[in-house]
Amino acid sequence: MAREVRVLVYQAAHDDEQLEAVRQAYHLVSKRLAGVEGMLGNELLRSPLDPTALVVVSRWADLAAFRRWEESAEHREDTAPLRPYRDTRLAVPFGIYEVEAAY
Repeated sequence: MAREVRVLVYQAAHDDEQLEAVRQAYHLVSKRLAGVEGMLGNELLRSPLDPTALVVVSRWADLAAFRRWEESAEHREDTAPLRPYRDTRLAVPFGIYEVEAAY
């Protein structure tokens, strides 16, 4: 049974200028991804405990849909604007999770 997937990509903004750059890059990438088959939406989140920490959470119909897009030629180009802001403080700047339960 296919389950929805959440993909988390961790970003960092160390000052107001970088924060604004991340926001602009997020909106540009989101427009580029509008209509990608299997993508259900995304959000940009910011930690109230560490204002330098942000995460882009995307929702996918299933892992297969995410993998098709990830392996496409467009993937790297579409997400390039956010790449400079990946959170390099982390060993792995992303996570992929299947929804196990939801209400």
